[in-house]
Amino acid sequence: MNLRDLVYGLYARRVEGRLDHSQVPKHIGVILDGNRRWAKASGGSAVQGHQAGADKISELLGWCNETDVEVVTLWLLSTDNFDRPEAELKPLLGIIENTVSNLAADGRWRVHHVGTMDLLPAQTQTVLKEAEQATADVDGIIVNVAVGYGGRQEIADAVRSLLLDHSDKGTTFEELAEVVSTDLISEHLYTRGQPDPDLVIRTSGEQRLSGFMLWQSAHSEYYFCEVFWPAFRKVDFLRALRDYAARHRRYGA
Repeated sequence: MNLRDLVYGLYARRVEGRLDHSQVPKHIGVILDGNRRWAKASGGSAVQGHQAGADKISELLGWCNETDVEVVTLWLLSTDNFDRPEAELKPLLGIIENTVSNLAADGRWRVHHVGTMDLLPAQTQTVLKEAEQATADVDGIIVNVAVGYGGRQEIADAVRSLLLDHSDKGTTFEELAEVVSTDLISEHLYTRGQPDPDLVIRTSGEQRLSGFMLWQSAHSEYYFCEVFWPAFRKVDFLRALRDYAARHRRYGA
């Protein structure tokens, strides 16, 4: 261990020691950004960057487990990412499939897919469904894997689901117009039944949501971190929690 690692370890323990676990967010959303730029900076390929980013996920979940986080949403693939070249997209989907399978095999996490299945290849759909089924009874952190996810697409899918549900019940358009509400729409989101994210973390220095959980993040706190996702450290995570704990959430009051 070199001097830098020693100093970093001491600092991380100091930050963790001062963390108030009663103020830890219960649901954290993470935009895992910067894989390709990290790879470029280190002389690697985009695929190597995506793999390094995938390898970081198990560390993050371990930190969440240590700090009593209950739900984590990981944005692994957006609907916009389907515009990427096939030479990058196909290996990325393979990395995502392996990552999801490993999360399910770990035995500590309850895996839940958020996103539209229709855009995904059959193999990816199978992996996601099997991971959900295999971990349905796990009493651990709920890990939402956002694959083929877009915030606008989610809202559109929720409204479509709501309309089809009430159509099956014989509800007229006029009757539905009388009862439709934000709570009713929330019941048809990908994350229905879960608390909204308290904290959204985005790495790589970008300061925008890019469509991530548009509905659910209405009252979320945001934390933007300069470091690329594969280089995200425990101390970066603890700083985000510390920053969150120092804020006063008013929910518009």
